[in-house]
Amino acid sequence: MNWINRSRPTANSFLSYFCAAWKVAAALAVSMFFLTATQGWSQPVPGSLDVHWNEGASDCTATPQNPLQVHMYERQTFILRQSPCANFEANFLYLLIGSDKALLIDTGAVADPKEMPLANTILELLPDKDHRKLPLLVAHTHSHLDHRAGDPQFAALPSVQVVSTDLEGVRAFFGFTNWPNGIAQVDLGGRIVDVIPTPGHHPTHLAFYDNRTGILFSGDFLLPGRLLIEDAAAYRESALRVVDFLKTRPLAHIMGGHIELNTAGQAYRFGSHYHPNEHRLELAREDLTALPAAFESFNGFYARHPNYILTNPFRKRVGSAPVAAPAPGRLIGSPKRIFNVPGLFATMSQLYDAQ
Repeated sequence: MNWINRSRPTANSFLSYFCAAWKVAAALAVSMFFLTATQGWSQPVPGSLDVHWNEGASDCTATPQNPLQVHMYERQTFILRQSPCANFEANFLYLLIGSDKALLIDTGAVADPKEMPLANTILELLPDKDHRKLPLLVAHTHSHLDHRAGDPQFAALPSVQVVSTDLEGVRAFFGFTNWPNGIAQVDLGGRIVDVIPTPGHHPTHLAFYDNRTGILFSGDFLLPGRLLIEDAAAYRESALRVVDFLKTRPLAHIMGGHIELNTAGQAYRFGSHYHPNEHRLELAREDLTALPAAFESFNGFYARHPNYILTNPFRKRVGSAPVAAPAPGRLIGSPKRIFNVPGLFATMSQLYDAQ
């Protein structure tokens, strides 16, 4: 099953008496280039975000919750939200449907199909083609467990392919030969999804740009919450790479894997199953373009943007030097979620990837 699409002459100088004409022609050529580049991208298919996401409950036992909320953004794009009562991570998953295939981005934090009927729900959403369900590709923004715990539900299903979550598997499947550079494409049939390496939160992190809707599905790279930074230099380079990629492309929304802030910009308590007054799921282009600059004020532990928080709640001790402490009251725990505990000397990925 083939899912992937694998990856100007300069003018001579004119004599001085032609300079004025050359400058006019050059300016016109540059203008036409950018006009053509902008017009080359069709307008995104609009969708609806008129939805109140399941906010969980202060007492989940006393307030039964549907484990999975499904919202149709438009007829070929579905947003699924796992209830905060099912798991405090409350992941957002995304189903994109083409004419030939479908793509599911992430499988969430709950493995048990009795507690989280993810695979059955996805199959119900998939249209039929030639008297069978459309083939499905299951890919991940990264390999943290809350983004892949539901994978086993899809393992035995026909016409379903689950992409490996280790770096070599990701590189091989998408055809990246110079990671983290390059862009891969998934062709769903009349719908191209660009796959962009975005390491920094995790070494295998990917973002997905949907050419149909103009949405960037950003996982934990960019979301209204805590941006957990494992490699600040790689994170900043990823941000610059995505900004550059989207420079001439339409961007309707940026949708991440979680909501961890309320409307006042305050982070929910780590492990909370109740998210009253949640921040909107979607972020905008200005949130992305502000991300590289946000690293300039990042002190290795904490920096604040109105719609997200840069944080590294763990800093590895070098030699015998103790772990540095963050400013009092400013750094709080977050999913994946490692606190500054002296003597805890492993990376976030090593700890969270362990099963």
